[in-house]
Amino acid sequence: MNVLIVGSGGREHAIAVSVAKSGQADNIYCAPGNAGIASVAQCVDIGAMEFDRLADFAEEKSVGLTIIGMDEPLVGGVVDVFEKRGLRVFGPRKNAAVIEGSKVFSKDLMKKYGIPTAAYENFDSPEDALSYLETVKFPVVLKADGLALGKGALICNTMDEAKDAVKTLMLDKQFGDAGNRIVVEEFMTGPEVSVLCYCDGSHIKPMTSAQDHKRAKDNDEGLNTGGMGTFSPSPFYDEKIQKYCEETIYQPTMDAMKAEGRDFVGILFVGLMLTEDGPKVLEYNARFGDPEAQVVLPRMKNDILDVMNACIDGALDKIDLQFEDNAAVCVILASDGYPESYEKGKVITGLENFDGKEDYYVFHAGTKLDGGRMVTNGGRVLGVTAKGGNLLEARKNAYAATEWVSFENKYMRNDIGKSIDNV
Repeated sequence: MNVLIVGSGGREHAIAVSVAKSGQADNIYCAPGNAGIASVAQCVDIGAMEFDRLADFAEEKSVGLTIIGMDEPLVGGVVDVFEKRGLRVFGPRKNAAVIEGSKVFSKDLMKKYGIPTAAYENFDSPEDALSYLETVKFPVVLKADGLALGKGALICNTMDEAKDAVKTLMLDKQFGDAGNRIVVEEFMTGPEVSVLCYCDGSHIKPMTSAQDHKRAKDNDEGLNTGGMGTFSPSPFYDEKIQKYCEETIYQPTMDAMKAEGRDFVGILFVGLMLTEDGPKVLEYNARFGDPEAQVVLPRMKNDILDVMNACIDGALDKIDLQFEDNAAVCVILASDGYPESYEKGKVITGLENFDGKEDYYVFHAGTKLDGGRMVTNGGRVLGVTAKGGNLLEARKNAYAATEWVSFENKYMRNDIGKSIDNV
């Protein structure tokens, strides 16, 4: 079987490594891919939003399965285009990917079906939002309705900060049309946990848990980013909490989407807050998290193609989803200045140090080849992942491995997973 992966980041690199490990793929293609993905797949110069070109390529190369890694093409309806042409594709259709594409939709869905989440109100007028904010208890969270690269949630501790956030989202349009509508949400406290789930429209199977670090700087300071590192599993997410989430969040979400005529097939990312009142949904995404995929997929025992095909065929209940009894930590190596301004084109050295190292991975996010040299080509450059017998060992291994690779203006957080030291 030939496999096509759509995307160009660390998540897609992790997917490609898992597909290569499967052994079922005769040829692996990635559109558009990156310099690191090129070591396990043939990169194709087609953009993730060029749906017809992607489908043409899949037909031309007799691709048996296309895996959509990114949120934007899913929300845009790439799966619908492929299915109309009789092409096998893994990911939710447009009418189901809206669960990520619209915060307003997802919040209203949870309210309608009694799925636990933070109290909220929706607004499409900045004036109405500001009037409502005069009545709330701070802190609050303002969220852009649409896709905002994981950066569209703004925590506001005062009315002045809330006014600035409304201006940023709705007037200055920092995230474009994503801020045409906003959600004003109560601020929840507790450990955050990310749980990625395989879904076949009726059945849902959660993977091992993970925890992301969104802020750019140590101690969760600085601006929101796409993710500066992650670890798996979360020590806060035990069997009791998982059972509660399966009964009150995961399966009810599947049932709610089916009841709305939006059967969800693919990956449902459930961002949880473990509050004093129990787990509540922070957000849904319609694809693998990035960098969560970089710690969850290396720990999965199953053949990824078997699981994805079972999802498409409505046979996920026949899969015994299993994960290794260990831990993994991913530390993102970024360009200093990310997520604002940063320089590209810096030569990367030391990548060969990962060759042949079992339980160590370097997933490429923002890299390219320039005259035979590997250079930086983005804010998040590499994801260095290591396994260990437990979280402390995995963390030690991951930080040791970050020293194997160098580039000018290399930046990373030094406290990924530090919270686990006291658990």
